[in-house]
Amino acid sequence: MHSTRQIYTFVIGMTVIVALILAGLSTVLKPIHLTNEAVFNKKAILSAVLPGAKDLTDEQVEEQFKTVEQMVLDYKGAIKTKDEVKKLRNFKDKEGKAEDLDLSKEKKRNEKDRLYPLYKFVTDKNETLFITAVRGSGLWDEIWGYIAIKDDFNTIYGTSFDHKAETPGLGAEIKDNPTFPNSFKGKQLYNKDGEFVSVLVKKGGADKTDKNAVDGISGATVTCDGVTDMLKKGLQYYMPYFDTLKK
Repeated sequence: MHSTRQIYTFVIGMTVIVALILAGLSTVLKPIHLTNEAVFNKKAILSAVLPGAKDLTDEQVEEQFKTVEQMVLDYKGAIKTKDEVKKLRNFKDKEGKAEDLDLSKEKKRNEKDRLYPLYKFVTDKNETLFITAVRGSGLWDEIWGYIAIKDDFNTIYGTSFDHKAETPGLGAEIKDNPTFPNSFKGKQLYNKDGEFVSVLVKKGGADKTDKNAVDGISGATVTCDGVTDMLKKGLQYYMPYFDTLKK
Protein backbone atom coordinates (compact mmCIF):
# COMPACT_ATOMS: atom_id res chain seq x y z
CA MET A 1 0.00 0.00 0.00
CA HIS A 2 1.08 3.56 -0.66
CA SER A 3 1.78 5.80 2.28
CA THR A 4 -0.20 9.01 2.83
CA ARG A 5 2.96 10.98 2.02
CA GLN A 6 3.35 9.22 -1.33
CA ILE A 7 -0.28 9.93 -2.22
CA TYR A 8 0.06 13.63 -1.35
CA THR A 9 3.30 13.85 -3.31
CA PHE A 10 1.66 12.26 -6.35
CA VAL A 11 -1.41 14.51 -6.18
CA ILE A 12 0.69 17.68 -5.75
CA GLY A 13 3.01 16.62 -8.55
CA MET A 14 0.15 15.96 -10.95
CA THR A 15 -1.46 19.28 -9.99
CA VAL A 16 1.74 21.14 -10.79
CA ILE A 17 2.14 19.33 -14.12
CA VAL A 18 -1.46 20.02 -15.17
CA ALA A 19 -1.14 23.67 -14.11
CA LEU A 20 2.02 24.07 -16.19
CA ILE A 21 0.37 22.43 -19.21
CA LEU A 22 -2.70 24.69 -18.94
CA ALA A 23 -0.54 27.78 -18.50
CA GLY A 24 1.48 26.79 -21.54
CA LEU A 25 -1.62 26.19 -23.64
CA SER A 26 -3.06 29.52 -22.54
CA THR A 27 0.11 31.33 -23.58
CA VAL A 28 0.26 29.57 -26.94
CA LEU A 29 -3.45 29.90 -27.74
CA LYS A 30 -3.95 33.47 -26.51
CA PRO A 31 -2.77 35.15 -29.75
CA ILE A 32 -5.08 32.88 -31.76
CA HIS A 33 -7.99 33.68 -29.46
CA LEU A 34 -7.35 37.42 -29.71
CA THR A 35 -7.11 37.22 -33.50
CA ASN A 36 -10.38 35.28 -33.76
CA GLU A 37 -12.10 37.73 -31.42
CA ALA A 38 -10.88 40.70 -33.47
CA VAL A 39 -12.19 39.16 -36.69
CA PHE A 40 -15.52 38.36 -35.02
CA ASN A 41 -15.90 41.98 -33.92
CA LYS A 42 -14.98 43.28 -37.37
CA LYS A 43 -17.63 41.03 -38.92
CA ALA A 44 -20.21 42.47 -36.53
CA ILE A 45 -19.21 46.01 -37.48
CA LEU A 46 -19.30 45.25 -41.20
CA SER A 47 -22.66 43.49 -40.82
CA ALA A 48 -24.25 46.89 -40.21
CA VAL A 49 -23.30 47.93 -43.77
CA LEU A 50 -22.74 44.65 -45.64
CA PRO A 51 -25.59 42.10 -45.42
CA GLY A 52 -23.30 39.17 -46.27
CA ALA A 53 -20.48 40.13 -43.92
CA LYS A 54 -20.96 37.13 -41.64
CA ASP A 55 -20.26 34.79 -44.55
CA LEU A 56 -16.92 36.40 -45.40
CA THR A 57 -13.72 34.49 -44.73
CA ASP A 58 -11.31 35.86 -42.14
CA GLU A 59 -9.03 37.06 -44.94
CA GLN A 60 -11.91 38.83 -46.70
CA VAL A 61 -12.94 40.51 -43.46
CA GLU A 62 -9.43 41.83 -42.85
CA GLU A 63 -9.17 43.06 -46.45
CA GLN A 64 -12.57 44.76 -46.34
CA PHE A 65 -11.81 46.37 -43.00
CA LYS A 66 -8.78 48.10 -44.50
CA THR A 67 -11.25 50.41 -46.26
CA VAL A 68 -12.84 51.45 -42.98
CA GLU A 69 -11.69 54.70 -41.39
CA GLN A 70 -11.51 54.49 -37.59
CA MET A 71 -12.02 57.29 -35.09
CA VAL A 72 -12.26 57.52 -31.32
CA LEU A 73 -14.40 60.21 -29.70
CA ASP A 74 -14.75 61.51 -26.17
CA TYR A 75 -18.14 62.34 -24.66
CA LYS A 76 -17.98 65.89 -26.08
CA GLY A 77 -17.55 64.55 -29.60
CA ALA A 78 -13.87 65.48 -29.89
CA ILE A 79 -11.62 63.13 -31.85
CA LYS A 80 -8.80 61.61 -29.81
CA THR A 81 -5.49 60.79 -31.46
CA LYS A 82 -4.08 57.28 -31.31
CA ASP A 83 -1.41 58.46 -28.87
CA GLU A 84 -4.06 60.00 -26.64
CA VAL A 85 -6.08 56.78 -26.69
CA LYS A 86 -3.00 54.70 -25.87
CA LYS A 87 -2.20 56.96 -22.93
CA LEU A 88 -5.76 57.11 -21.62
CA ARG A 89 -6.19 53.33 -21.78
CA ASN A 90 -2.60 52.43 -20.94
CA PHE A 91 -2.25 50.38 -24.13
CA LYS A 92 1.16 48.72 -24.40
CA ASP A 93 0.75 46.57 -27.49
CA LYS A 94 -2.20 48.24 -29.23
CA GLU A 95 -2.25 51.10 -31.70
CA GLY A 96 -4.99 53.13 -30.07
CA LYS A 97 -7.54 52.59 -32.85
CA ALA A 98 -11.30 52.34 -32.41
CA GLU A 99 -11.19 48.56 -32.75
CA ASP A 100 -8.79 48.37 -29.79
CA LEU A 101 -11.36 49.63 -27.29
CA ASP A 102 -12.97 47.09 -24.98
CA LEU A 103 -16.57 48.30 -24.98
CA SER A 104 -17.59 46.14 -22.03
CA LYS A 105 -14.97 47.99 -19.96
CA GLU A 106 -15.93 51.38 -21.41
CA LYS A 107 -19.53 50.81 -20.32
CA LYS A 108 -18.38 50.46 -16.70
CA ARG A 109 -16.61 53.82 -16.70
CA ASN A 110 -18.13 57.13 -15.76
CA GLU A 111 -19.90 58.51 -18.83
CA LYS A 112 -17.54 61.48 -19.09
CA ASP A 113 -14.51 59.17 -19.01
CA ARG A 114 -15.65 56.81 -21.74
CA LEU A 115 -14.26 56.64 -25.24
CA TYR A 116 -16.54 55.95 -28.18
CA PRO A 117 -15.47 54.12 -31.37
CA LEU A 118 -16.72 55.42 -34.70
CA TYR A 119 -16.18 53.83 -38.12
CA LYS A 120 -16.53 55.56 -41.47
CA PHE A 121 -17.41 53.36 -44.43
CA VAL A 122 -17.96 54.25 -48.10
CA THR A 123 -20.17 51.88 -50.09
CA ASP A 124 -19.62 50.83 -53.70
CA LYS A 125 -22.33 53.38 -54.55
CA ASN A 126 -20.20 56.10 -52.97
CA GLU A 127 -22.49 56.48 -49.97
CA THR A 128 -20.71 57.63 -46.81
CA LEU A 129 -21.86 55.84 -43.68
CA PHE A 130 -20.93 56.26 -40.02
CA ILE A 131 -21.02 53.12 -37.87
CA THR A 132 -21.63 53.77 -34.19
CA ALA A 133 -21.30 51.31 -31.31
CA VAL A 134 -23.90 51.04 -28.55
CA ARG A 135 -24.09 48.84 -25.47
CA GLY A 136 -26.82 48.23 -22.91
CA SER A 137 -28.61 45.64 -20.78
CA GLY A 138 -31.12 42.99 -21.78
CA LEU A 139 -33.13 40.62 -19.61
CA TRP A 140 -30.21 38.53 -18.36
CA ASP A 141 -27.01 40.32 -19.29
CA GLU A 142 -25.40 42.76 -21.71
CA ILE A 143 -26.65 43.47 -25.23
CA TRP A 144 -24.86 45.53 -27.86
CA GLY A 145 -25.02 46.64 -31.44
CA TYR A 146 -23.54 48.58 -34.34
CA ILE A 147 -25.72 51.22 -35.98
CA ALA A 148 -24.81 52.55 -39.43
CA ILE A 149 -26.08 56.07 -40.05
CA LYS A 150 -26.21 57.88 -43.39
CA ASP A 151 -24.43 61.19 -43.85
CA ASP A 152 -27.62 63.12 -43.18
CA PHE A 153 -26.86 62.03 -39.58
CA ASN A 154 -30.48 61.08 -39.14
CA THR A 155 -31.35 58.02 -41.25
CA ILE A 156 -30.33 54.50 -40.24
CA TYR A 157 -28.73 52.52 -43.07
CA GLY A 158 -28.34 49.21 -41.23
CA THR A 159 -27.76 47.55 -37.87
CA SER A 160 -26.33 44.44 -36.26
CA PHE A 161 -27.09 43.28 -32.73
CA ASP A 162 -25.70 40.71 -30.34
CA HIS A 163 -26.13 39.62 -26.74
CA LYS A 164 -24.45 37.67 -23.99
CA ALA A 165 -27.25 35.57 -22.51
CA GLU A 166 -30.71 36.42 -23.87
CA THR A 167 -33.30 33.63 -24.14
CA PRO A 168 -33.26 31.63 -27.40
CA GLY A 169 -36.44 32.20 -29.38
CA LEU A 170 -37.21 35.37 -27.41
CA GLY A 171 -34.64 38.05 -26.57
CA ALA A 172 -31.97 36.27 -28.61
CA GLU A 173 -34.03 37.11 -31.70
CA ILE A 174 -32.33 40.52 -31.79
CA LYS A 175 -29.40 38.62 -33.29
CA ASP A 176 -30.88 35.36 -34.60
CA ASN A 177 -33.83 36.75 -36.55
CA PRO A 178 -32.69 38.96 -39.48
CA THR A 179 -36.12 40.59 -39.58
CA PHE A 180 -35.36 42.52 -36.40
CA PRO A 181 -32.17 44.35 -37.46
CA ASN A 182 -33.60 44.83 -40.96
CA SER A 183 -36.61 46.63 -39.50
CA PHE A 184 -34.38 49.56 -38.54
CA LYS A 185 -33.41 50.37 -42.12
CA GLY A 186 -34.71 53.79 -43.11
CA LYS A 187 -35.78 54.70 -39.58
CA GLN A 188 -34.78 58.12 -38.30
CA LEU A 189 -33.20 59.46 -35.12
CA TYR A 190 -34.98 62.81 -35.13
CA ASN A 191 -38.72 63.44 -35.12
CA LYS A 192 -40.60 65.86 -37.34
CA ASP A 193 -39.81 68.72 -34.96
CA GLY A 194 -36.08 68.13 -35.24
CA GLU A 195 -35.80 66.62 -31.75
CA PHE A 196 -33.48 63.67 -31.15
CA VAL A 197 -35.73 60.79 -30.07
CA SER A 198 -33.83 57.74 -31.43
CA VAL A 199 -35.89 54.65 -32.33
CA LEU A 200 -38.49 53.01 -30.12
CA VAL A 201 -38.82 49.22 -30.14
CA LYS A 202 -42.56 49.11 -29.60
CA LYS A 203 -44.44 46.35 -27.84
CA GLY A 204 -47.51 45.28 -29.81
CA GLY A 205 -46.16 46.60 -33.09
CA ALA A 206 -45.26 49.99 -34.54
CA ASP A 207 -47.19 52.05 -37.06
CA LYS A 208 -45.56 51.33 -40.44
CA THR A 209 -45.51 55.07 -41.17
CA ASP A 210 -43.69 55.88 -37.92
CA LYS A 211 -40.10 56.77 -38.79
CA ASN A 212 -39.05 56.57 -35.13
CA ALA A 213 -40.34 53.10 -34.18
CA VAL A 214 -40.02 49.42 -35.07
CA ASP A 215 -41.96 46.31 -34.08
CA GLY A 216 -40.93 44.66 -30.84
CA ILE A 217 -40.30 40.94 -30.40
CA SER A 218 -43.23 39.00 -28.95
CA GLY A 219 -42.48 37.74 -25.45
CA ALA A 220 -39.22 39.70 -25.15
CA THR A 221 -40.42 42.98 -23.66
CA VAL A 222 -37.46 43.48 -21.33
CA THR A 223 -34.91 42.87 -24.08
CA CYS A 224 -36.76 45.20 -26.45
CA ASP A 225 -36.92 47.90 -23.79
CA GLY A 226 -33.19 47.37 -23.35
CA VAL A 227 -32.60 47.95 -27.06
CA THR A 228 -34.68 51.14 -26.96
CA ASP A 229 -32.75 52.43 -23.96
CA MET A 230 -29.40 51.36 -25.45
CA LEU A 231 -30.05 53.21 -28.70
CA LYS A 232 -31.25 56.44 -27.13
CA LYS A 233 -28.45 56.64 -24.57
CA GLY A 234 -25.70 55.26 -26.79
CA LEU A 235 -26.36 57.26 -29.95
CA GLN A 236 -26.62 60.59 -28.17
CA TYR A 237 -22.88 60.54 -27.46
CA TYR A 238 -22.19 60.69 -31.19
CA MET A 239 -24.48 63.65 -31.82
CA PRO A 240 -21.94 66.36 -30.78
CA TYR A 241 -19.49 65.07 -33.40
CA PHE A 242 -22.18 64.72 -36.05
CA ASP A 243 -23.28 68.30 -35.32
CA THR A 244 -19.80 69.52 -36.24
CA LEU A 245 -20.10 67.80 -39.63
CA LYS A 246 -23.43 69.45 -40.34
CA LYS A 247 -21.90 72.93 -40.20
